[in-house]
Amino acid sequence: MKAPRFVLVLSENWTMTSGRDLPALVRWAREAEDAGFDAAMVSEHIVLGPDAGAGGVMSNPREYALPGNQDPHTPWPSSLMLLASIASVTTRLRLAAAAVIAPLRHPLALARDLGTLDLISEGRLVVQPTVSWSKDEYAALGVPFEHRGALLDEHLEIWSRLWQGSPVSYEGRHYGFEDVYFEPRAHRPDGPRMWFGGQRLHARLLDRLVQHGHGFHPLGRPTPEELDRLRTALAGAGRDMADLEMIGGTRPTFPDDRSCAPLPPALESIPDQLAQGFTTFCIKPSQFIDDPDGVGAFCREVVKRTDALLRS
Repeated sequence: MKAPRFVLVLSENWTMTSGRDLPALVRWAREAEDAGFDAAMVSEHIVLGPDAGAGGVMSNPREYALPGNQDPHTPWPSSLMLLASIASVTTRLRLAAAAVIAPLRHPLALARDLGTLDLISEGRLVVQPTVSWSKDEYAALGVPFEHRGALLDEHLEIWSRLWQGSPVSYEGRHYGFEDVYFEPRAHRPDGPRMWFGGQRLHARLLDRLVQHGHGFHPLGRPTPEELDRLRTALAGAGRDMADLEMIGGTRPTFPDDRSCAPLPPALESIPDQLAQGFTTFCIKPSQFIDDPDGVGAFCREVVKRTDALLRS
């Protein structure tokens, strides 16, 4: 069994540091690389509106925010600019831009940012394009929420053409252009690695995984039936499930609404997830520690405890 790879989640750690102290997140990423972590992950929103907290905020601020349960004042710095800063102080760490809300930008402009970051980092960029959930965010940016899925699909088609070479023409329902030249392109001839995820494996997500996906990052644990559907769909397209990176995670159990969770129980599911085919695991430090100077030690503890767990 291969050793698991760990992803340090840098978003929503505001119980550990100020939302304006972005250099701290860059420092944590460098410390994670030194500790043997594989990647650092940053998610995004461009703006939030009242619907961000329409369902009531989560009881423990260390928990992941789900749709409709976060304070609209939550800081969301530019994920790609933050990852570019992290790229400049690391050499091996993958840069996971998850999730990139593609429909809120023009595909050519977003491809320019993604391709440049991938080139700067020499192919370390991982992109998880998504449509997200906030109607208020779409309204603020003047993008029709009801077309978000179709907009994302056109992004993906346009990007796949741009990575291959210029000139590029495209005529779709929402975007169109003729004979544009796009240089420099991304590091790889087929562009950055792409992860896709969601709360369930719906038909559109399945199609994106089969056509464009290098990794599956579900929200929660997929059912055996969903994994069988994915395996069958990949095989039908001449692809092997073993070539798709499977991204899992850890589940903290908070003793109360004010405290961190203990780390050992959160790691106990990793052997079972590895047996299911998952290889890569996301972990958010503020769920387990409060010390902004303790991230490096925390990452080393995660690696050490997991190694011991797999040997037992």
